[in-house]
Amino acid sequence: MILEKINSPKDLKNLNTDELNILSKEVRDLIVTVVSKKGGHLASSLGAVELTIALHYLLDTPQDTIIFDVGHQIYAHKILTGRRESFVNLREYKGLSGFPNSGESAYDAYISGHASTVVSWAQGIAEAKKIKNNNSKTVAIIGDGSLTGGMCFEALNACGHAQSDCLVILNHNEMSISPSVGALSNYLVKLTSMPVYNRIKTELESFLDHFAITKKLTARAKKFEEALKGLIVPGIFFEELGFRYFGPIDGHDFNKLIPTLKNIVSLKGPKILHVITKKGKGYKPSEQNPEDFHSAGSFNTATGVSLKEAKDGYGEILSKKLIELAKEDKRIVAITAAMPKGTGLHLFRNKFPDRFYDVGIAESHAVGFASGLARGGIKPVVALYSTFLQRSFDQIIHDVALQNLGVIFAIDRAGVVGEDGPTHHGVFDIGYLRMIPNMVCIAPKDSRELEDSLEFALSLNSPCSIRYPKGDAYSLGFDERLSLGKSQVICEGKDVCVIALGSMVKNAFDCVSLLKGEGINASLVNARFIKPLDEELLKYIGNNFKLIITIEEGSLACGFGSAVAEFLNKEGIYEKTKLICAGFPDEFITFAKREKLFELYGLDGYSLAGRIKQVLANEILLQK
Repeated sequence: MILEKINSPKDLKNLNTDELNILSKEVRDLIVTVVSKKGGHLASSLGAVELTIALHYLLDTPQDTIIFDVGHQIYAHKILTGRRESFVNLREYKGLSGFPNSGESAYDAYISGHASTVVSWAQGIAEAKKIKNNNSKTVAIIGDGSLTGGMCFEALNACGHAQSDCLVILNHNEMSISPSVGALSNYLVKLTSMPVYNRIKTELESFLDHFAITKKLTARAKKFEEALKGLIVPGIFFEELGFRYFGPIDGHDFNKLIPTLKNIVSLKGPKILHVITKKGKGYKPSEQNPEDFHSAGSFNTATGVSLKEAKDGYGEILSKKLIELAKEDKRIVAITAAMPKGTGLHLFRNKFPDRFYDVGIAESHAVGFASGLARGGIKPVVALYSTFLQRSFDQIIHDVALQNLGVIFAIDRAGVVGEDGPTHHGVFDIGYLRMIPNMVCIAPKDSRELEDSLEFALSLNSPCSIRYPKGDAYSLGFDERLSLGKSQVICEGKDVCVIALGSMVKNAFDCVSLLKGEGINASLVNARFIKPLDEELLKYIGNNFKLIITIEEGSLACGFGSAVAEFLNKEGIYEKTKLICAGFPDEFITFAKREKLFELYGLDGYSLAGRIKQVLANEILLQK
């Protein structure tokens, strides 16, 4: 077995093409085996195996720098760079990260997990090397999906202008570039006005008419026309930005990859190599359904069937409710950024295709676009993962809140997301949204309250965010209709008041039940609103309880607990009570299963109950 002998990229140097092909299969087999048990980003990693091997075969890494955009395709890179044996612990607590991680290996230049970033990074690294007279190479790998992001366009423009010495590899995995890249669509218009293109097109149509070719052949000719556009346009686009363009070439053929890379990597200045790969390559279920295997859970390797029972997540719950409301209100539309299935909005798209917009990996544009829709009298619902909503912070403030427009932000994966780790945890949205004027912020406790929250948000004429966690949806009961800024008292007690936000109501209920079993009577409040706060209830709680604990699935820095503390201080009742804020500390949270993270950070019911008991015991001792 060749893979067993590969402990670093240096071990690749003496392999021949046949051996590299065998190695590719062995790497794929290992990836499929491990991901089938641990879950992870399978399809993208399978598609980039030969490209990753070829780069490490030719370059002198880590002195030469390889940077992966997003990091979904990182598994082969990890296996080849001394992490083969630890790969079996992929995405486990204290195991191997599922994304590039500079703290894990010198071969990983960045901790990464967001799209469209890599060209900016590569230009910066290349310019740093230039300043230090370092002649090592800088290579950035970006997918055609990430090419839709505005940050990528800004970087291409700057890199081409500065003539920075870096190679950008465009990994095009059989998805159309033109529709996903706005600038290229503009160039199609320019191309179709060029005499040479129109002459070819006219002569082709004349040929078809003259020989009365069947409609079937006419369709084939149309494909030829589109292929002609695809062949000419990308090169023109990148060349006009200041890059030398090479390709497209087969990204799975070492006989093409290695000579091409060898010839262009030593050329000075900005270069684009366009490679064509197949997402999910080498594993049939993934090839056939790459979207399902983009971020896979555990599955049967023989069939590709998931080992987890399929249940609705909160995204599906929201989409189904949105469909119900959209039947009655034709102004309702849905927007997402390249995540229709991840957010559950594929259900809405299937029902109302003309009222659904996927803007690609362009979150800032998604929010600006929603602003325009709202200004035009439409009711847009923008569904994004919390970690990606961060990328549109300025647009939320300037384009939506300042204008006081009725855009609804459906914030999926709010809180910790588990094994994807710090690049994907959605723990910051509470802090940066609650500070924005005009913004209403809701955190429903369960699926039923999520439905009510969506209906309530659509009745407002102001910006509103609704945050909900990753995982299977559930209902706790205790149903009660929403009223602006009003909390819900679930149970009453005299010893301590527990104020829980959103997903933490379930853990808080477990905590209160445990306390009751030990003779401690606690009140439990479902906060519902981060903003506006239920000031009337908070005044009562502050004046009647010696101990208050707030619980949130988010960062404590500028979080919900901070909001409560600020209010109690403003009202002059902060000194009358002891306030404990439970949540995530001011640090980047590691990767582990969601339940494990709750245990690690003291947010499970048992840990919360223990903390409250300890504080109450200390208070009794102090009184004595």
